[in-house]
Amino acid sequence: MIAVLDDEPQLRKALRRLLVTHGFSVVTFEHGEDAIAALTDQPVDCLLLDLHMEQTNGFDVLEAMAARGLTTPVVVITGHGEPETAAHVMSMGAAAYLNKPVDESALLAAIGDAMGARSTLGKPLP
Repeated sequence: MIAVLDDEPQLRKALRRLLVTHGFSVVTFEHGEDAIAALTDQPVDCLLLDLHMEQTNGFDVLEAMAARGLTTPVVVITGHGEPETAAHVMSMGAAAYLNKPVDESALLAAIGDAMGARSTLGKPLP
């Protein structure tokens, strides 16, 4: 299951459609508080996270996830891409950082990488 958190309804709908087309189950959220509550109760395989939202922004979501010990892989998607921001969210635990508009193949690769990295966490390397 992939969770999409973005305050733009059209983008949530487009991401949902794209991911469902590629065989993923998808749940969407408009507000960070709702996503945090849902992730606490029902873990997902990956979270696609918009950084710049009104109310609870993506940075707040990453901090709340860390505070709760949530290990959900996060792919950050932003329309305000800056190198310093990318480094900051990666240091906060994000698995990938993509700029909008998101390239379909780059998004799918980032999701696959993020989910693959999670599956190897805590396992010894061969």
